[in-house]
This record gives sequence, structure tokens and C-alpha cells, in this order.
Amino acid sequence: MFHMRTRSVAAAAALIVGITACGSSDGGDSADQSAAADTTGAAIWAHLQESNYQTDWELWPDKGRLYQGGQPHGALLTTYLNDVAHQALTSGATVMPAGAVVVKENYMPDSTLAAVTTMFKVSGYNADHSDWFFTKHLASGVLDTMPNGMDMEGRLPGCQTCHMAQANNDYLFTSVLGGN
Repeated sequence: MFHMRTRSVAAAAALIVGITACGSSDGGDSADQSAAADTTGAAIWAHLQESNYQTDWELWPDKGRLYQGGQPHGALLTTYLNDVAHQALTSGATVMPAGAVVVKENYMPDSTLAAVTTMFKVSGYNADHSDWFFTKHLASGVLDTMPNGMDMEGRLPGCQTCHMAQANNDYLFTSVLGGN
């Protein structure tokens, strides 16, 4: 069982890498759509670890590490962007393209990492919510669970409802897109 799960996670991580690469090109929509159904929280976590997001990705511009946060995330936050998301943000895009990944580390007031929340833009995944795939992992890398026992991955009602308040900013709260 473990061996099969490991292979599944590796395969899903490879899909994420492929999706991310497609998101930066001009014609990756069909690959994005076919991979969307295979997106999982485990694959997101594996991709984050393999890509060394904490050292190799950009921090959200003008935020730095451990900036002031709030509920439902943490008292302190650090937000990372993959190349696709960083390029879109710094070039003045008004929406994130497919393949964009935004990682928010959620810290307690004493700077202890509590959780890692991720937004992954997948073309055709969830048009009603700007095609964002959401995850929430505990600091250990294990997916957090909702009160009903479901893993916190995918079309999460709480994330979608909250982020809808920023629908005119592609569901992002950290700063205004489009250079405004």
C-alpha cells in the first residue's frame, strides 16, 4: 500500500511540475484541464518540498518574512510565489495565470509554524472560483482535516467563501494585482 501511494504521489507531483511549466507558455490549457482531476494535496506538498519553495521561490514583494497576519491564517505570515505567480505579479497582471502557486506559511504569535496553505491555479479546475485549488497542511506536512473528517484539499468551501470577497483581485488578499 505504501509503495503504491508513494508512486501515486510521485506521479501527481510530476503532473504539477508539468502544469506549472505549461502555465508559463502560450498553449497549455488542454494539459492543465486534463491534469486538474488528478491534483491532490499530497502532490502539492511533494512539489513544494521537491522545488525547495522556502529557498528557491520568491517572497511576495514588499512583505518579507513574518509579516502581520490575521484569522483564519496566522498572527504572522510568510508568502512565497513560484516563478509563474511572481512573473504575473511583478508584470502587472490582473489575474494569475494557470500554473501560479501561492504558498502562505501561517505562524503563531511566537513564530512557530502552524500550517502551510496553498493556492494553485489550474485552468478548467473550478471556474466558479477563479480555478483555484486550495490546500492546508499542518507544519508536519500532513493535510489538515475539516470537522467532518475530510482532508483540506481542493474546492474547500471555507476558502472559496472567504476568498470570494476578493473576486475582483483574483481571490488574493496579500496585495492588489495589476500594479494598482
